[in-house]
Amino acid sequence: MKISLKWLSEYIDLKLAPQELAERLTMAGIEVRAVNTMGGWENVLVGEVLEVNPHPNADRLRLATVNLSAQQFTVVCGAPNIAAGQKVPFARVGARLIDGHTGEMLTLEPAKIRGILSEGMVCSEKELGISDSHEGIMVLPSEAPVGMPLAEYLGDTIFDLEVTPNRPDCLCVIGIAGEVAALTGQEVRLPEIDYQEEEQSIDALVSVNIAAPDLCPRYCASLITGVTIASSPVWLQQRLKSYGMRPINNVVDITNYVMLEYGQPLHAFDYHKLGGHKIIVRRAEKDEVMTTLDEVERTLDEDVLVIADEEKPVAIAGIMGGLESEVTDETTAILLESANFARATIRHGARRFQLNSEASLRFEKGLSRELPLVALKRATKLFQELANGKVAKGVVDAYPGKLKPGGILISTEEVKRLAGLEVGIDEIVRVLTSLGFECRQNVIASEAKQSPQISVTAPYWRSDINCAADLVEEVVRIIGYDKIPVTRLSATLPAQEPSLRLELRERIQEIMVGLGFQEVLTYSLTSLEKLQKLSLELGPEPLKVANPMTREQEYLRPNLRAGVLAALANNQKVESGSIRLFEIGKVFLPRGVIASPSSPSLRGAQATKQSPRAENELPWEKEMFCALLSGSKSSLSWRGEKGELDFFDAKGVAENLLRGLMITAEFKPGSDQNLSPAESAEIISDGDNIGVLGVLHPRVTQAFELDGAVCLIEIDIEMLLTKPIGQKKYTPIYRFPAVSRDIALVVDEQTSYQQVESIIRSFPLVTVVTLFDLYAGEQIPQGKKSFAIRIVYQSPEHTLTDEEVNQVQQKMLDGLNQELGASLRS
Repeated sequence: MKISLKWLSEYIDLKLAPQELAERLTMAGIEVRAVNTMGGWENVLVGEVLEVNPHPNADRLRLATVNLSAQQFTVVCGAPNIAAGQKVPFARVGARLIDGHTGEMLTLEPAKIRGILSEGMVCSEKELGISDSHEGIMVLPSEAPVGMPLAEYLGDTIFDLEVTPNRPDCLCVIGIAGEVAALTGQEVRLPEIDYQEEEQSIDALVSVNIAAPDLCPRYCASLITGVTIASSPVWLQQRLKSYGMRPINNVVDITNYVMLEYGQPLHAFDYHKLGGHKIIVRRAEKDEVMTTLDEVERTLDEDVLVIADEEKPVAIAGIMGGLESEVTDETTAILLESANFARATIRHGARRFQLNSEASLRFEKGLSRELPLVALKRATKLFQELANGKVAKGVVDAYPGKLKPGGILISTEEVKRLAGLEVGIDEIVRVLTSLGFECRQNVIASEAKQSPQISVTAPYWRSDINCAADLVEEVVRIIGYDKIPVTRLSATLPAQEPSLRLELRERIQEIMVGLGFQEVLTYSLTSLEKLQKLSLELGPEPLKVANPMTREQEYLRPNLRAGVLAALANNQKVESGSIRLFEIGKVFLPRGVIASPSSPSLRGAQATKQSPRAENELPWEKEMFCALLSGSKSSLSWRGEKGELDFFDAKGVAENLLRGLMITAEFKPGSDQNLSPAESAEIISDGDNIGVLGVLHPRVTQAFELDGAVCLIEIDIEMLLTKPIGQKKYTPIYRFPAVSRDIALVVDEQTSYQQVESIIRSFPLVTVVTLFDLYAGEQIPQGKKSFAIRIVYQSPEHTLTDEEVNQVQQKMLDGLNQELGASLRS
């Protein structure tokens, strides 16, 4: 929310410097994110065009004589709208301006243009940095003082505010004026809202019926006839531009101006285009169609609130008007709407139609039901003044949702109990009264003593005050949070409870970063199209969000894969070489889905059983780990290892991770649909499937537009939490030398190295087992393969003899032969 201090100063005297005022507002809970200064124009003054003559040597150029009070200049000007009598911004030599064609800053210098010396320039809005308008010069209001520096006349300071969701009253200039008044001990000067009315009553010309009072508690309207559609005065246009709004015409500009001034959105209908001159506030009918102002035909349903006439909907309430009732240059009569709508209805409609606006933003915050009538009268007065309108007698005020204001009791004891601040009852009354609250003091007797209390009624614009705690907050923030005394805690802090989940997560992060990975965070919401890239069958149906913000965020993610793969695809577009990413996050699954033992994250179509009564339950949130590897094995170097990362690199990462977590695991051939059948494995710990790893199936890499082979590791964090984590034990370095032996074993093709290694490690004295060669081909029988393995033997007690090593190795070979049919390669 932006606030112009120049505009603000019309309602209250600003006695504090901008930076000091920004600090006071921030400390009072209205955060000022930035203080921006508009202006700073040096050598630019307000000038008056005395005469305009033709250029003797150019048809499209003219010579303008400009009066600056103390001196006059004749300059060359090509703007088509320059005319005698105008007040204009005039830049003298040395001024820093924006080049209207290139957008670059330049210093104005004297120049001869077609033989005429020009020592100055009449400026456009673009050259001054006010807007992008460069079609003609900027024309100032007629009351602009000649000779005044433009920075003094037009310059402004803009506060960029961060308004909390519970304070819609601060989304307007008058709301902030009230805050400044309370902080500085002043009173707000409110604008005049009374106006002259015609004799004919509005009741004979317009009827309003609220058919959905639960969605529209109040609807006010006024009727203005004889309206002249024209451009707004310059001062109003400048106000809107300072807020980033584009001036359109006096009708639209007035409604926007009052919204910024009071915080109440308004809408203007062409009165003669309303069927039967009736307004009906109702729910839309199923599949009802209307065309909005952006010329888009929209299909409605019963969840959408519409403003309708006798025949058709003419606006989506609080969001956008209809094209058929639009105000045009031919409009002569306006029905002005100022209403209060249910915040949830407006939010739902704005999200559904992707029509977020300044108006819907304010309605979503929950505006006061008393605000529409005040804002309506203010806007009606401006229509009378700026559009030459004649106002029908009275206003329509349909108010089925009127609430009876109730008092809230507050005492000095309550302030001390909640805030720890000693405040007298008179000070409480002073603070609350300065904020517009009505206070009535009384004394309530108790058994021990008399406790002074006051009954407080909130002002009509404060829709966020509901209890005594809200009043205490108002008192403390105006007095100053820094006035709360510093005290010691009355008790010791409780001991920190260890969190195994958090510790496990942090340990995984440490290990993965140490292995050269970068952590990513992806959205929990995804699209069906992205999920379908993973598998031809999705398995359990993904959970759809009831009110998605975009099509790309319609479903809760059932796995981390889609998000991390999309992140990898984006990284590959801007980075070559090795990319290693991982994410730890929650996936969301329907309650009642029973996971297959071979599918810990419900990856494919194997786990689809779902209980009917689980459909309306909250989803099962499951924490998962997912990592991806792609690119070359090492960075670009003449000594680097050649080739791309492969299955065994991914397996090595998984082994390092599990080893760092002190979890024992083994690997078995996998059948994950998204991985290549020949290069995938399941990770097994204590007989349970805790994850998978492998090389992505070509179909998946193509669907995500990935380059090269991509390896994936996925581990179920929930399963890891159920596993006993081993303890690190101290093992002294052996004093005695080791003995190494190399053996070449011939085994069946189906036999895995893991089976061989586990048997070898089961024998005493074996400390290290390393596979250094795998061979299948000539000299090896068909259906067989050869493992070349180095085994290191070592004893902590003495130096091993050849005989001892031979005995252990022979027993080992016998065991391998008996269990796996392995034999030494001859």
